[in-house]
Amino acid sequence: MRLDLLLNKLCIVKTRSIAKKACDNNAVKVNNSVTKASHEIKVGDTIECQLFGYKTIIKIINMPVANVAKKDVLEYYEILDRINVIENE
Repeated sequence: MRLDLLLNKLCIVKTRSIAKKACDNNAVKVNNSVTKASHEIKVGDTIECQLFGYKTIIKIINMPVANVAKKDVLEYYEILDRINVIENE
């Protein structure tokens, strides 16, 4: 699944266009590499997002086939780390 589509389906960003802009601005890394919004994500990949004042690192544990309810998102990824980047500056 495309990176921008996955970020949207897992409720990490509100819209796919926000996810694409974040990728275009190098705010998203996959497996420690800056990547494009069209990058194909697989189970086991690590995604690092620096959005909305936080740096969040997640690991994909399952792939969604449709939109995911907010209460069910932790079935698809686990949060490895979350840092408030505004406080740390």
